[in-house]
Order: sequence, then C-alpha cells, then structure tokens
Amino acid sequence: MDKILKKIEKLTLEHDYISPEIIKEKDIKLGLRNQDGTGVVVGITTKGRVIGYEIVPDEKDPSKKVKKPIDGKLYYCGYDVEEIIDYNERKKRFGFEEVVYLLLTNVLPSKSDLEIFSDELHRRSKLSNMERSIIIGEVENFNQMYALHSVISHLSRCDKDPDTRDFSKITEQCINIIAKAPVIVANNYSIYKFRKGDDLRILRSREDLAMAENFLFLLSGKMPERDEALIFDACLIMHAEHGGGNNSTFTVRTVSSSGANTYMALAAGVASLSGQFHGGANESVMYMMKQCQREVKDWSSEVQVRKYLEKVLDKKAADGRGKIYGLGHAVYTLSDPRTKILKKYARYLAEKNNKLELFNLFELVEKIGPKLLEERKGNPVCVNVDFYSGLVYKLLGIPEALYTPIFAMARTAGWSAHRLEQIVQGKIIRPAYIPPNNQIHKYIDIDERK
Repeated sequence: MDKILKKIEKLTLEHDYISPEIIKEKDIKLGLRNQDGTGVVVGITTKGRVIGYEIVPDEKDPSKKVKKPIDGKLYYCGYDVEEIIDYNERKKRFGFEEVVYLLLTNVLPSKSDLEIFSDELHRRSKLSNMERSIIIGEVENFNQMYALHSVISHLSRCDKDPDTRDFSKITEQCINIIAKAPVIVANNYSIYKFRKGDDLRILRSREDLAMAENFLFLLSGKMPERDEALIFDACLIMHAEHGGGNNSTFTVRTVSSSGANTYMALAAGVASLSGQFHGGANESVMYMMKQCQREVKDWSSEVQVRKYLEKVLDKKAADGRGKIYGLGHAVYTLSDPRTKILKKYARYLAEKNNKLELFNLFELVEKIGPKLLEERKGNPVCVNVDFYSGLVYKLLGIPEALYTPIFAMARTAGWSAHRLEQIVQGKIIRPAYIPPNNQIHKYIDIDERK
C-alpha cells in the first residue's frame, strides 16, 4: 500500500505542476488574480466594498495603468465600518444586530425595526431539543471548526423543507443560522471541555442580552463586563462581511449558485474558513507569537525580534512555511482599517490586564515585519485583521480553539447576505479552466503500459 501511495504522490506532484512560464504565456488568472495583483472581477455585490488601492495612469507611460497603494477602507452596503463602530463606541451601544439587518436588507433599520429584529434573533437563538441532540451526538472531533461544520450541515434535519425554493423561507433559514451560530459555537465548546474531563455545562441563551453579551455569558456562565462585551461586539461587526471575493464568501456564492440549500452553502463557507490561509490565520499568528515569546529573550529588542522574524521567513521558525502570519492582504496595501480598531482594543485590554509588555511585542513585530517583507519582495504590505484579533480574544479570556469559530459565527451574517443576493441574481458560477498544452494521448492497452 505504501509503495502505491508513494507512486501516486510522485506522479501527482510531477503532472499537476504548472510552470510560471505557462501561466504567464496563457495569461492564466491563477487564484482569480491578475498579474499585477488586482482581483479578477467575476461578480457584483451591494454588500461589502473593500478598497486598498487605486488604478491610475503610469507616470512613465500614461497609456498604461498601475496599482497605487492607498489606506484601506471597508464599507457595508455603502456605510463606512469605521463610522459604524465609532458611533457605537460613543453611544456605548451594541451594534452587531443592526449590522446583520443592514447586510441582509441594504438599509439601516429604524429604532422600532431594530428592536423587533433583535427580539426575533434572540427568540430564534434558542435551540430545540433536536438541535441540542445534534450538537451532542454529531460533535465528535475536538477541532471546533469541524464541529461547527458538522452541526450546521445537520441542522437541515430540523427543517421540514430544507431544500425550499421559496425566497422568504430561505431568508428565514439564514436568519435562523445567524441567530443560532453563537449558541452552537458556545455549546460545541462546552461539549469539547466535557470530553476532556470537565463537568458538562450547557447554558440556555438569554433573551435580555445582546448577541455579543450572550455569547460571552454562555462561555463563562458569568455576566461579562460591559466594556469587554462592547469590544467583542465590535469584533463581530468587523468580521461580519468583507466583500464577495474572499475565499469563504465566494465559496458560499458558488455553492448557492448551484441550487444547493442554505445549510450546505453555509457549511461550505465554514469549510473554507477553516483553512489556515483564511479564517485560521489568527490562530497561526498566536502560534507564531508564542514561539516568538520563547525565543526572544528581550521583548523590547528590535534586533532580537528582527532575527526571529528572519528565521520565520527562512522557514526555520514558526510552522516552517516561511510566512509571517498577520502580515499582507490580497486587497489592502498600506493599511487594513480593521487593524487600527483592533490595535486600540488590544492596547486597552493589555493595560487593563497588566499585559502591556505582550502588546508591545506585537507592536514591535508590526513595525519590523512589513519592512522585512518589503526588503525581500519589494511590495508594501500591511498588518491585517488577523494580527491583533487573536490577541484581543486572548485578553478577553476567550479560548484559542474558538478564534476561528468566532470568525465564522460573525461571518454567517455576510454569507447569508451574499447567498440571498446570489439567488436573486440567479446565475450559476462557472469559471473556465484550460489545459497547459494541446497534447492528445492515444489510449494504451493495459498489457503494453510500463
């Protein structure tokens, strides 16, 4: 068996490799990216707009267009996310429910509509006995993203008509999953701890709490401090949506375009987000930074931190992939607008929890890392949302195993919005792949093969 597996591996690596020359010659948009790093436009969306560069005339040759790096901006249905969060901060109010409504409808809710919608989300967050049994019976893997994927896909068993084509019922399915996702994540983790030897404690959702508050309550069994709950609410808002081109959202749109039901489409989004180059990046950041804390004796030393990061890039540290996690983005060039907000929260929580030395180490990596990457690759890079989000969660006392599931439970809002939009647009997504050459083989008799 080992022999044939090794042969299959060898042949696959040999024949599946496509040289950069062929990719360039045939103008292949590998990863749906153009040669200049801009994204291939494959759809249109009203939900999220991500801005990280401008296309301007080349100063040397005005007939050509070049990508000009600019500070990043993120809009939900035309509204600046920074303005949304700033307003919530000033008013000391929870805003995630409002953002969910906005993403689904493209309209900011009135005060009365928001109250009704929030009450509906709270009502729908309660799990039925069958839904609880699914969580208990289906969650066998300790990986919390596997658990979330399993539960969402199996929720179809609780739906009398999971494959409905009625748009109003599909909308209701989406709202149900958005409402239940935080409870599912919290309950999954309770079962995970139980299987590790802790007492089983599954709490019921509280209707008097905002979704962010309720999640923290379900995790600890205690009322969270309001300032920390508000910070967590802002984190949910920042992770709720990021345009149609990110890997998980594009996956949801692609699966939705095939006619698959809501549960399969959103489970596919969870599957995509589980990858370490997408949603799992914040966990990779924390792994890298834990090693940094061990190897760097003086956390304030730029020389020592730079030496460690050089080892990371040389594939001699962290996970050996040569990647400084939390740095760089497919769209953002000079700055990620979410990073600025998360960094502020990280500093506040670090000061509150006497962890300022740890925050300063993160800040030093933020200072040195982009310079190193620009020296080696020549392009400006910025710190992305994953760099500080894990630190914020750590300082909030949230277990590391939940970092990516939290991303997923927030993103159910964006995924649902895009699913509904894709259904309205009604076109199956079907990009083209081409062969690297025109070679045609004559079929060989099995007795004549080597």
